[in-house]
Amino acid sequence: MIHSLKRLLIGRPLKSGELGEQKLNKKKALAILSSDALSSVAYGPEQILIVLVTISAAAFWYSIPIALGVLVLLTALILSYRQIIFAYPHGGGAYVVSKNNLGVNPGLIAGGSLLVDYILTVAVSVSAGTDAITSAFPALHPYNVEIAIVFVILLTILNLRGVTESASVLAYPVYLFVFALFILIGAGIYNILTGHVSPDLHTPVGTPVAGISLFILLRAFASGSSALTGVEAISNAIPNFKNPAPNNAAKTLIAMGTLLAILFTGIVFLAYYYGIIPNAEVTVVSQIAEETFGRNFMYYFIQGTTALILILAANTGYTAFPLLAVNLAKDKFIPRMFTVRGDRLGYSNGIIILSILSIILIIAFKGQTEHLIPLYAVGVFIPFTLSQTGMMVKWLREKPAGWMPKFIINTTGAVICFIVTIIFFLTKFGQVWSILVFLPIIILLFHQIRKHYDAVGDQLRISTCEPAVPIEGNVIIVPVAGITHVVENSLNYAKSLSPDQIIAVYISFEREDERKFEEKWKKWQPDVRIVTLQSHYRSIINPLTKFVDTVEKKARESNYKVTVVIPQFIPKKGWHNILHNQSSLLIRAFLLYRRNVIITTVPYHLKK
Repeated sequence: MIHSLKRLLIGRPLKSGELGEQKLNKKKALAILSSDALSSVAYGPEQILIVLVTISAAAFWYSIPIALGVLVLLTALILSYRQIIFAYPHGGGAYVVSKNNLGVNPGLIAGGSLLVDYILTVAVSVSAGTDAITSAFPALHPYNVEIAIVFVILLTILNLRGVTESASVLAYPVYLFVFALFILIGAGIYNILTGHVSPDLHTPVGTPVAGISLFILLRAFASGSSALTGVEAISNAIPNFKNPAPNNAAKTLIAMGTLLAILFTGIVFLAYYYGIIPNAEVTVVSQIAEETFGRNFMYYFIQGTTALILILAANTGYTAFPLLAVNLAKDKFIPRMFTVRGDRLGYSNGIIILSILSIILIIAFKGQTEHLIPLYAVGVFIPFTLSQTGMMVKWLREKPAGWMPKFIINTTGAVICFIVTIIFFLTKFGQVWSILVFLPIIILLFHQIRKHYDAVGDQLRISTCEPAVPIEGNVIIVPVAGITHVVENSLNYAKSLSPDQIIAVYISFEREDERKFEEKWKKWQPDVRIVTLQSHYRSIINPLTKFVDTVEKKARESNYKVTVVIPQFIPKKGWHNILHNQSSLLIRAFLLYRRNVIITTVPYHLKK
């Protein structure tokens, strides 16, 4: 039943040779990898206004120069990541760039930050999409968390079906969203040009505003820069592109940057001209759409596509997180299970872990997007800064032909990203302090995992490990619970290994049972030694493990090994297991970590 459900939800397994068919063309890649960056248009401009409104609505005209500053940073990031794509065509993005040019620890800071960022990508995107839905249908507002969790589960199933299939589904909502926003921006500008929007709704650009300061403007700029999260995803996911992968990735990056610049600028301008004031219950895009079209079909079309892309923007995390995890796992900094491909050739373990952690975040923050965005932005601007700095070091070290313009681009990006990161820490410390605690812990964890893998490798390597001690013989212990076919099957197996060194062990709770069992055993298996142990406290494990330890100590002196052969019957139907004591599992669990004891389970399959 479970197998059938898995096939229904995920689909048939794909052969390893079909991996090439799972590569993305530019159109699908733009949808699946740009959805995070493009979707941030729905909340990035709003974050600027949330800061400016603390002064007054008269300060909203500052959103225009702030938006221009964000575009400068966007340009620097796009040009920089285009250089990273060609310099590191095998993917890895900020992690690989930082590790190769700045050292292991900066690389781990970048990698750890990005892992957190992709978890937050899912949590923020789904939470923001849920906000868009509940803005249109206020009655659903109390169920934000539950709705968000359902969407995460659906996205997880979609991604477990494979990259190509998820991209095919995601392409339509993403391009519909872009189309809807172009209509909204075009209609809004048309209304402005035709005089349908009163100029009294906004303060003219250049109007003096009391209380404004450079600190406030920088804080608004940093908040607006949250719209740039997701820009790095394409450089991480180069292996997912069809050949020539670097060229296709670079073209997709430029297309994403162009669309993001147009949509972000358009929304900021309309929000300013319409005099939109941030509202906890209604998003800025929702207010602009209502002012432009009223509550008609176009309003719900824009809200619907916005909600869709905000939710599906989480797919950037589902694409980039597993690939980043693969790079870290190959370097032995996280478990190797992240390098294993699933039935549909995707990195299923990374997808599942990402969804679980995202759901935990959504529940912890109660689906409130505004509490997640600062942490989300810091999580991405730290690797932004490190990757730009890493590229600066690369150009200074290698000095290839035409390196100076590249160095200037990366220097500009590094300086701005560093300023944004510092501003976030200064202005939103209460919301982002946890990353200062998390990063040292995760870096320590990375090093401990690497230390473990290195230690395991040293111990397993033939050239370095201790020479194996020759085994002179084998003592076999068979725990028995009665005289049955299960025990007979296990004894026959034990006799095939070492017919002269078999000890059957019976644990009794009553003296009378012990005597009766010994009599029956001598008639049934007279050639097999039986040892009966009485358990005064009705425990099977304690007397058995003490006996095994005693035998093992004596056997070690003669270079003998102790093998415990555990009889176990297997019911025909899985659910029958709950009707039986799982003594064999408990015995195996308790003996597994005995250094010189070998555990063997001999199954006996029931027929009905």
